[in-house]
Amino acid sequence: MPFPALHIGDLKAETPIVQGGMGVGISLSGLASAVANEGGIGVIAGAMIGMTQKDVAKNPLEANLRALKEEIAKARAQTKGILGVNIMVALTTFAQMVRTSIENKIDLIFSGAGLPLDMPKHLRAVCEEKKEEFKTKLVPIISSARAATVIAKKWLSRFDYLPDAFVLEGPKAGGHLGFKPEEINDPAFSLDNLLPQVVDAVKPFEDKYGRAIPVIAAGGVFTGGDIHRYLAMGASGVQMGTRFVATHECDADEKFKQAFIAAKEGDVTIIKSPVGMPGRAIYNDFIRQAREGLTKPFKCIFHCVKTCDQEKTPYCIARVLLNAMRGHLDNGFAFCGANVFRVDSICSVHELIESLRKEYEQAAAK
Repeated sequence: MPFPALHIGDLKAETPIVQGGMGVGISLSGLASAVANEGGIGVIAGAMIGMTQKDVAKNPLEANLRALKEEIAKARAQTKGILGVNIMVALTTFAQMVRTSIENKIDLIFSGAGLPLDMPKHLRAVCEEKKEEFKTKLVPIISSARAATVIAKKWLSRFDYLPDAFVLEGPKAGGHLGFKPEEINDPAFSLDNLLPQVVDAVKPFEDKYGRAIPVIAAGGVFTGGDIHRYLAMGASGVQMGTRFVATHECDADEKFKQAFIAAKEGDVTIIKSPVGMPGRAIYNDFIRQAREGLTKPFKCIFHCVKTCDQEKTPYCIARVLLNAMRGHLDNGFAFCGANVFRVDSICSVHELIESLRKEYEQAAAK
């Protein structure tokens, strides 16, 4: 049995895999276009995407919007496949990033790190301003059935718009997590437990409005067998991040990728991020120093995240993640998924997708 296609509205991904958006700068046009070329959905991470622009300190908004446009254009030049952008609700530039993505005709916007309660407003505004129909799909990233219901009801009542899909991100995901620290290892909040709840929560909306709202399972999906299992449980597709870091096309420095290869199970840790959420990362000396209060105070010049407590945080999360992306892990750390210790080699995106496809077919045959 081959991979089933993932349908999101009129979009059809022959490979039902969404490549997770990984910032800062881990998934840009290089990785996103490679995944799209394999029939999956490639995703550019919007979080502080302008950090490499020369004027980001003086003009952070302009630098981020410029970089976003450039990466979308670069990706489009390399693929005819499906492309998305991941934009955190917590970004101070959220509204402008969403509008810029729509104006540049991105296929999908994935949005988490908060509830994106007004995203359809921006789609409508762009359509009205440009006097043109834009078909960008809007996909909230959630961590509970309750969040799915709240967003669907809000969007319907305020904008007469249903989410085009949901990404359900479980607690084994990498980076910032939508769970309290005590929930991360609680079986009640596992992806396996949450997925049926979200599928059930979405079904009444599908039945009433006569259209599918795919649920995409994320967080700890590692093998083709995992993909088969979650699709059998009711998911329409999966999202994977960690596996795509260890590919030649990933936009991060080689040292960042090698940190994934070298990671052992005991190296995976949960940090308290400056943005006010727990995050999963590979433990290193920088994290040790931060926990011991040895990192230097800083003056924020970016103001990139609404929830960042600039007076109390011991480091700039955007700067630290940029350092890591560039391979300077002595001054940063790598976000990762819970299964990072299972990554043992670097391959091409094509090779990874083909191995997942074979594993899926083997699982289906059983």
